[in-house]
Amino acid sequence: MNIVVADDYQCCVRQLACFSKLRGHTVTIYETAAADRQELLERWTQADILVVVRERVAVDAELLESLPRLKHIALVGRHSKSIDYDACTRKGIAVTNGVFASPIAPAELTMALILSSRRNVVTEANRMKAGLWPSTFSYRLDGSVLGIFGFGVIAERVARAASGLGMRVLVWGREGSRERGAAAGYEIAQSQEDLFRRSDVLSLHLRYSPQTAGAVTPADLACMKPSALLVNTARAELIESGALEHALAQGRPGFAAVDVYEHEPVMNGEHPLLKLDNALCLPHLGWADRETFELYFGEAFEQVRLFAEGGELRLVNPNVVIQRH
Repeated sequence: MNIVVADDYQCCVRQLACFSKLRGHTVTIYETAAADRQELLERWTQADILVVVRERVAVDAELLESLPRLKHIALVGRHSKSIDYDACTRKGIAVTNGVFASPIAPAELTMALILSSRRNVVTEANRMKAGLWPSTFSYRLDGSVLGIFGFGVIAERVARAASGLGMRVLVWGREGSRERGAAAGYEIAQSQEDLFRRSDVLSLHLRYSPQTAGAVTPADLACMKPSALLVNTARAELIESGALEHALAQGRPGFAAVDVYEHEPVMNGEHPLLKLDNALCLPHLGWADRETFELYFGEAFEQVRLFAEGGELRLVNPNVVIQRH
């Protein structure tokens, strides 16, 4: 089988133990994003099996028409809104996914962003490398309020870590989030406005869906403190498009730390947040530790092995008539 790994942006796949599952096949790995659709087609045209990471690359009906050899798409992760599953089913392309999700890496990165932003870690490290000495004060976490919007398994770990540092946790979200937050012993905000108004640090942990898209509005951001920090390691689309950049320019909130963007990858510094001194930006590293890679890629590569050997697959599109040859 000719296998294409479409988007190994961390250049890690060959180093993973699970890569051995692809032994005996022809494997091509791309570590940078395609410049345009034509380059994407050139990369994929000979692929029998395509391994893709969640929403990094869009696989639509028009693209599928130009990939006559493609028989299987192995999704790294559980979900993707960038694959046209109906078109795959019509063309007899099996789509498989993973079942595991670990909250550990994104929770750790959330705390890393909070600490780095509040204590000016990146700014001061860069200034020192430039031969300068500290430029301003930082903000203590102990005694401050951590607002959590959406209380799931990632948020629960963040809340525990923040509590250990002396932060007071304030929770808001749908009824289930509020119930889980209360059961864990945390204070529940009176409203979404109350959450944004009182938080010194506000971390987004909503699950993305059509119902939660744009859940954070310009009005929410405008009522935050000038000293407050907004952290987003969940999904960029949870915030109304363009609202965070405008809010930071207006000074409410005073700071943001983000790991997710509406269109990824962000190349050549072409994002408004990268031009703002009060925004700390990382390139979607929330899930990117070695253990998570072994878990997620391992699931995808196992589905590739099963496809090639005629085994039973975990199908996203169960009605597809599989074509293995």
